[in-house]
Amino acid sequence: MTPAATRFIGRATFEGITGAPVLVEEFEPDPARGAFPGDPAPDHAPISHLELVRRADAYVIAPASANTIAKLAAGLADNLLTSAALASTAPLVVAPAMNERMYEHAATQANLHTLARRGAHIVPPGTGALASKGEWGTGRLAEPAEILAAVEQVSGGGEQGFAPRSLDGLRVLVTAGGTREPIDAVRYVGNRSSGRMGFALAEEAAGRGAEVTVIAANVSLPRAEAVTYVDVETAAELERAARDAFPDTDVLIMAAAVADFRPASPETSKISKTGRDGLTVELEPTTDVLAELAAQRRPGQTLVGFAAEHGEGAAERAREKLERKGVDAIVLNDVSQPGIGFDTAENEVSIVTRAGTQQVPRALKSEVARAIIEVVEKLHAEEVKAG
Repeated sequence: MTPAATRFIGRATFEGITGAPVLVEEFEPDPARGAFPGDPAPDHAPISHLELVRRADAYVIAPASANTIAKLAAGLADNLLTSAALASTAPLVVAPAMNERMYEHAATQANLHTLARRGAHIVPPGTGALASKGEWGTGRLAEPAEILAAVEQVSGGGEQGFAPRSLDGLRVLVTAGGTREPIDAVRYVGNRSSGRMGFALAEEAAGRGAEVTVIAANVSLPRAEAVTYVDVETAAELERAARDAFPDTDVLIMAAAVADFRPASPETSKISKTGRDGLTVELEPTTDVLAELAAQRRPGQTLVGFAAEHGEGAAERAREKLERKGVDAIVLNDVSQPGIGFDTAENEVSIVTRAGTQQVPRALKSEVARAIIEVVEKLHAEEVKAG
């Protein structure tokens, strides 16, 4: 901890949680002599800022204040945290947390850019209520699951010899967001899907070792370094991108809200309101992309669809879609419930498979994504075994 950190929370709290010493001053004696919990301590007292990072797989600073970020960018080493960071050869993970004005200041952004250019992994802060009463904006410390995912990303696999991950070698294709079907040059038929659920699924799969591609329909969310993104706007563009990627895909997760209908004859210019008493737009159906791909599936592929249903009979309609589309699972969103589904941080779903239905209670979408991917793992193992 830095001396400033102890003004917010005492070191005894972290000692109780971790079962390990908490160090603040660079020259204070370390009772564990730099050893991790469960490891034997060396027979001498090594220099703390060197020994602490010598065998580390990742160096994580969470939260990272504007002051610490500035020190890291400048290469300063005036406390134990920054001295150890300068001595560390492990991947650096930085999770900023501060007031929005401090975070958006040009100096802070330049310092973060400098760290990222050197190879540091920056975990973007969230948006919401800040420490100062009444303040709202970007600067909240990222959720623990997001920081953990970053650690897993920088410390997994490769030459470092870490244990294999559950989706190593698997190619996963995820669709996310909502398509926009043009009425004219400026107007469109669309929906409120933000892409949060699809992006969370992609990041969870990537964290488990999968090679992940996301077909993103009009999504403006931050993007993970470990994921490949293909941007599309319309249902037709999404269909083409999915058809191109599907043959080499092991797992397809169709989380995007694809429009069921589109204007039959969109105007190439803006339709003027002048002289009109109204406007009639004729709609035509779009392709059922998931059903089309399911008809082309090869042995060993696993297909998962999403269904946004409203109110009574939702579960029955989801199971009917499972059978009609010929897929392995349907993730049901009951969008009649307030506070979940489209453009929210939380979700609550039912995962419908031929073996039954699994309820996933309301939670952050990152946690819901974890539950869905665990089901996908089991389904894919069954597909591969069936041959």
